[in-house]
Amino acid sequence: MDRAQLADFLRRSRDRLTPADVGLPQGARRRTRGLRREEVAQLAGMSVDYYTRLEQQRGPHPSAQLLASLARALRLTDDERDHLFHLVGQAPPRSTSSGGHVRPGLLLILDRLYDTPATVMNDLGDVLARNPMAAALFGDDGGRPAEQRNTVLRWFTDPSAREWFPEADHERLGRNHVAQLRAVVAARPDDTRASTLVRRLLASSPEFAALWADHDVLVRRADTKTIRHPQVGEIELDCEVLLCGDQQQRLVVFTARPGTVAADRLDLLRVVGLQQLQRAEPHTALGHGSRPQ
Repeated sequence: MDRAQLADFLRRSRDRLTPADVGLPQGARRRTRGLRREEVAQLAGMSVDYYTRLEQQRGPHPSAQLLASLARALRLTDDERDHLFHLVGQAPPRSTSSGGHVRPGLLLILDRLYDTPATVMNDLGDVLARNPMAAALFGDDGGRPAEQRNTVLRWFTDPSAREWFPEADHERLGRNHVAQLRAVVAARPDDTRASTLVRRLLASSPEFAALWADHDVLVRRADTKTIRHPQVGEIELDCEVLLCGDQQQRLVVFTARPGTVAADRLDLLRVVGLQQLQRAEPHTALGHGSRPQ
């Protein structure tokens, strides 16, 4: 691990960014040229002290998960992300699989959707990034391991994942999860992570096994979902799925139809939910999102 080069790269990467580049308010008069350390820590979901130690060449050896969070926070390109991993002495994620690195351009769009819940996911169902409104809607699972942020795995192995949706929708949502995964496995037969996920689900969920045997195929591009939010009640939202680049990642945008009760409740969530997020201090390097989508 090259601590000096890592510290220099982190400093230069945040110096070139402005709050507007990452969807943060400009705030009071700034003495720093780019982002502040606390702003990078906030975006990466880690403590300010941990990030500061990395820039001071005295931090612990970062995990791959933490490096991926830093790459997203600093809006690194694929090449810059790989360089970050190399500085720490780790192999970068494989580009041939459905990885967790979100392109800077996609994150820029996500940041601009400040009043609309939006999430970046890969085609296997992993939540990669979400804006504050989506975190207010779906919660924060910063303490969960990466594999537990996979919406398909949680749907079929964690009963609490279904509590946020009306029971009448469970069968349809479960079938859609399986049909989407079936399409991905067929498109990428050599993707070991996809095949491993299927084997694990077949072994742990008879419901998944039965749906998998039906051989339904679906690439989701739009949907309507009802979210049972514990504070503002049920919210019926239209979901637009925008496929990106090689179609392994997608931007999911949740909107309420104007003049509806759902629109009023989404406005209320914008106030109540964001206030709660501001009071909660980030402390880990994981992404947001405790409820499936």
